[in-house]
Amino acid sequence: MAKLSSLLLWITYAAVASAVSITDIQGIAWQSPFVGQTVSNLTGIVTAKGSSGFYLVGEKTDDIRASNGLFVFSSSTTVLNKVAVGNLISLTAKVQEFRSSTAPNDLTGTELASPTNIVVLSTNNTITPVILGKDRSPPTQLFSALDVGPDGFLSVPNNSSQIDTVNAPLQPDLYGMDFWASLEGQLVTIPKPVGTAFPNSFGEIWVYGDWETTGKNSRGGLTMTFGPDGIPDGNPETVIIGAPLDGTKNPATAVGTGFSDITGVVLFQFGFYYVLPTTAPTVISVPDPVIPPSSIVPDLSDACSITFGDYNVENLSPNVAHLPTVATHIASFLNMPDLMFVQEIQDNNGATDNGVVDANVTLTTLVNAIAKVSNITYQFTSINPVDDQDGGEPGGNIRTAYLYRPDRLKLFPGSPVGGSLDAVNATATPSRKPHLNFNPGRIDPTSDFWNVSRKPLVAHWETPSGQDFFTINVHLESKGGSSSTQGNARPPVNLPVEKRTGQVATVADFVKSLLDLNPSANIVMAGDFNEFVETRSVLAPIVPFLQDIDDVAGIPVVERYTYVFDQNSEQLDHVFVSSAIASRGVEFEHVHVNNWSPKLSVRASDHDPSVGKVHIC
Repeated sequence: MAKLSSLLLWITYAAVASAVSITDIQGIAWQSPFVGQTVSNLTGIVTAKGSSGFYLVGEKTDDIRASNGLFVFSSSTTVLNKVAVGNLISLTAKVQEFRSSTAPNDLTGTELASPTNIVVLSTNNTITPVILGKDRSPPTQLFSALDVGPDGFLSVPNNSSQIDTVNAPLQPDLYGMDFWASLEGQLVTIPKPVGTAFPNSFGEIWVYGDWETTGKNSRGGLTMTFGPDGIPDGNPETVIIGAPLDGTKNPATAVGTGFSDITGVVLFQFGFYYVLPTTAPTVISVPDPVIPPSSIVPDLSDACSITFGDYNVENLSPNVAHLPTVATHIASFLNMPDLMFVQEIQDNNGATDNGVVDANVTLTTLVNAIAKVSNITYQFTSINPVDDQDGGEPGGNIRTAYLYRPDRLKLFPGSPVGGSLDAVNATATPSRKPHLNFNPGRIDPTSDFWNVSRKPLVAHWETPSGQDFFTINVHLESKGGSSSTQGNARPPVNLPVEKRTGQVATVADFVKSLLDLNPSANIVMAGDFNEFVETRSVLAPIVPFLQDIDDVAGIPVVERYTYVFDQNSEQLDHVFVSSAIASRGVEFEHVHVNNWSPKLSVRASDHDPSVGKVHIC
């Protein structure tokens, strides 16, 4: 009797398994309810083929959460030769969840493996892709319901939950990741795609199509902003275009490049949702190649106005090929500011790790290159780090530095230059004017927060007319090791967010010490923060003391970017000013000499510089 019951159970299971559809297999959550099971007599029309398998589409249902597309994995030539695009087939295969990388932050993708019993039922069937922007449109602000916190996908703590573990039902009308997951395996068309960034090292390109977007800037990219509810908007309406299935090559792209319509299949791999096109698109439009210089120029007749530039010059050493271009940018696009904040100045032999830490040759070479194209010779000041203790490229000993026009500025006299490990402090003079014990000096360089990280460089300046102001040049810990915006960890891992928060707090303590001595002190803090203003928890310590110059200057929020990465135009470089400066009015511009480049290879840096004018009297 027991054997008969087991046989009946098996027959019942086999009947159910053979009757399943593609939408049944995909289900309405992140992972298939049939994972690990073998399904028989599954039918679908072949929509696309590649070297590692083919894609099927089945009957759709009214539930948009359940994709009716599915990938069948097989690199067998015998299997691939049995099917052609347009074939209606049936097959037997095993349902699996495949992770494209060993990294646990990658989501799994539902697919079929080990296909057998392939039968072609009919040929030349019509295939109708999902037209994005018409049939379905992606959400434009939020990535995932699991990004809990006031800063959305940038909230702290990170990795509080994981999509694969929760495996919740999809909400494709609300969340971008859910939207793309609900199309997994389907053939889609992206009408009128526009590129948001340069190609990555694999020739993959990020685009949005002819649908609603947010954060669109004047170049055609999408800027990371705050949504109307105050939650950061990460632009999930974009998608990355992977390697074409027919072996053609994607064209080069830049921010704002327009392409022909892209038809391809949706899948998750390497940290993101992709569309793999059936063939490569073509470029149909490019943005204006002319990059305008800043309209802000030094006013040599006004002793109270100071112009400054801020520029991460990307691993600058004496012999790097991009040094002359950086010099031209400073001279011709930034208009020779009175003061330059520069980051990523390497030592005199660059990445050679031989104990050299001095950067006088690097800075002299840069100054001479600027003078060659401008006939103006800057002076410079910086503090050498302890060998290999400031992060960056091994042996490079990157640091922050200042270039200044000696006809317009000098270091406030009376204090020695600080050493690598000397902590700068402010003390009061009889007139209550703050005075630095080292000029320039480094903020709390022995703190654990600055371990193997660039230390902020503080300087006290004086004009020929006797006016003074303070500057803080920062380059905070990089985001190396962070996870993708569309990965398993929610909120995404933002390394090392706790360390950057501590770095900002340390700088804020120093700023407070200056303002405690003189609430009307002129302070400009600028540099590469490696963080967004949308990550409010990180920048919160400085907010009570300094104001964002973008806000003070009224820069449109979509034009606030200095960096382009994946789907976003984003701002990693910031300038903050004291209330005394903000109250007098400022001028400020981001100058997109690099991220408006027609192609990646001609950029001098991955960062754009900025230029400002402040009044210190």
